[in-house]
Amino acid sequence: MAGHDLGQGTRLAAATRAWIVFEDEAGQTLRPSRARTWARTGHTPTVRVSGKGSGRVSIAGLIAYKPGQRGHVFYRLRVHRNRTGERRSLSEDDYATLITAAHHRLHAPIILIWDGVNTHTSTAMRQLIAARHRWLTVVQLPAYAPDLNPVEGLWSTMKSSLGNLAVDGVDHLAAIIRNRLKRIQYRPDLIPGFLTQTGLSLEPEPP
Repeated sequence: MAGHDLGQGTRLAAATRAWIVFEDEAGQTLRPSRARTWARTGHTPTVRVSGKGSGRVSIAGLIAYKPGQRGHVFYRLRVHRNRTGERRSLSEDDYATLITAAHHRLHAPIILIWDGVNTHTSTAMRQLIAARHRWLTVVQLPAYAPDLNPVEGLWSTMKSSLGNLAVDGVDHLAAIIRNRLKRIQYRPDLIPGFLTQTGLSLEPEPP
């Protein structure tokens, strides 16, 4: 595969037979993005959506790669209903649960590559990572480098299918997002393309 290798991640993965796993987060409100559609000549299509303050869905996504193996997508959703005192983002426990579930599915060590947002680098997260040190190694992406994360391609594909979509509540939105992500899980031909778009390679460069 052409492009730059992942440095420490690819060399460690080759030595330990680990999966290289990228992580990222996304959010979706009840207000859909606009997309092109069809309508009768002279009739502008109208999509009625819920107003501001009706809740949102946060999603954490993982994409797992290993040379010679098909890629895998894992995800975890949290619904926010704008209640007083409610957490407005995914927690350290949410990430730990998702990463552990991926490990159980992959049956191998994981090299986790993610960015440096506060929840990824908090004391609680460092403790959760340390408790999984036998099979989990974390590599941090450079600052402001979303173009190096293939999960961005996952979000782009998912959100393009939500264009002009009107839902009747945050639970309906969460159900549709799960449906869209599950469709991608069963499209293994899409998953390598997310990595290709980054220009990165799974094969370590010779020393």
